[in-house]
Order: sequence, then C-alpha cells, then structure tokens
Amino acid sequence: MFSALRKYLLIPRLIRLSSAAPKDPRTAWDQFWGNIRSTGATGDVLWDSGSDHELNGYLPKLAQLDPGLPVVDVGCGNGSFTRLLAQRFPHALGLDYSANAVERARLESSEITNASFAVCDMTGPDAARTVATALEAAGWTGDANVFIRGVLHVLDRSGRSALAANLLPVVGSRGSVFLAETNFPGTPVDYVSHLGATRDSIPGPLEWAIRGLPMPGRFGAGQRAKAFPTAAWNLMEEGAASIETRPLSNPSAPDVIPGYYALLRARQR
Repeated sequence: MFSALRKYLLIPRLIRLSSAAPKDPRTAWDQFWGNIRSTGATGDVLWDSGSDHELNGYLPKLAQLDPGLPVVDVGCGNGSFTRLLAQRFPHALGLDYSANAVERARLESSEITNASFAVCDMTGPDAARTVATALEAAGWTGDANVFIRGVLHVLDRSGRSALAANLLPVVGSRGSVFLAETNFPGTPVDYVSHLGATRDSIPGPLEWAIRGLPMPGRFGAGQRAKAFPTAAWNLMEEGAASIETRPLSNPSAPDVIPGYYALLRARQR
C-alpha cells in the first residue's frame, strides 16, 4: 500500500516533465533525434540497448521470412536494427519520418554496404511509393519483407491502420511483416516505475524520452487485430516478446519491457 502511494507521488513530476514535449508528434521526434548526443548501451536513446541480444531472440521467427527479399525497417531511428538486419538479408532499408534520425542512421551505418535509409512517414498516402523508390535506388524492385519494432505502440488507432494498409503493396505476395511492440500491462506511472523512475530520481534516457516525446501506449493482440484485419492479413504466429532498453538499473545488462510479437502475410485475393 505504502509503496503504491509512493509510486503515484511521481505523477506531478511526470506531468511537469511531459508538458515540455512538442504537441505535434513529427516535431517531437525530429527534435528528439536532433538533440541526441550518443547512442548504444551508454547513450541517450532509451530503446537502443547497444546489443544484438533482442534481435537474436527473434531469429527463429525471422527465419520464416523469404531470405531472398530485402527487408524494410520501419521506424529505424539511428539504424541499430537496420544494421543487424543487413547481416541476414540481402539489403536492409531503414525508414523514419524524422530527418534527423535518418541522418544519424546514415552516419552510424557508413560502413554497411547493403543498408540504405530514407525519410518516410509510413502512415502517409505516398508511403508505398516512397518505399518503392528507395528500394529501386538500392537496386531492388518487387516485394519486400518488413520489420517493425517499437513503432505501433506510439501511434493512435488511425495511424496504426494507415501504416498497416500501406504495407500491403510493400510485401506483395512474397513478403512478410514481423512486428515487436511494447505491451506493458499497466498505467504510464507503472511503466516508468518499472524502468526505475521514482519521485526523487529518473534514469537519464527515460527522462530524456519523457521530456521530448508523446507518452507511449501498448500494442498487443487486440490492437493488432484492429490494425491488421483478417480481410487483408493472415496471422501466421503471435506471442509474448521481451523489448530491451539500454541498461538502466544494471550497467552490464539491458532492462526489459513486456512485449508482443506477430508474424503476418498479406491475404491474397
């Protein structure tokens, strides 16, 4: 009882910190990435663990994707997963609607010859055309696989549906979508407390995100069913996932947020 009360003493501080975040999501994300000083296990980005451990846990699922197709990393940020995916697919295209994120991803990936990056709002009406153009510039035409990690849980319902619809022409008949999302079963206060926030102290990368970004939601089976309707998508597999943050409570290991994964393919008509 007492510990629960102490946790909710965080609320005034969270309100004060989050009130400074830009109201427009695009502005918020672009400013966030423009202000990042460093990435990886000791950097400013909460969800960049600096490790391939989380992706390695997805490999049995990713093995079900067509290995001969390129992979599109939606919401690539600084390209940490794009670079890892480039080790397993013939080409990896990282997309983000923050120009600052894409610029950083290109700088951090300059030695990766089979990775490229482009600015793209995957909820926008021209998204599929932008993806096709970016893949053609890298020498690829036709279907592609899609990897999404930590994007859908920060979108509202209409944004999720728009993104999913825009993926249909990207994957075509051969590609697949693998997604992994935060699915934390609690309130925003529970969420930040899980990551080590107290009334007196908030880990730096977590505070950085609270100050600059919209409060995230959750994305599980119920949200997936609404965003990826059975009229358009076949659900191949789904289950629990572990989303890793950069180390917060222990400098030698990432912190973990309960998550959800799904593997989908477009329903052929």
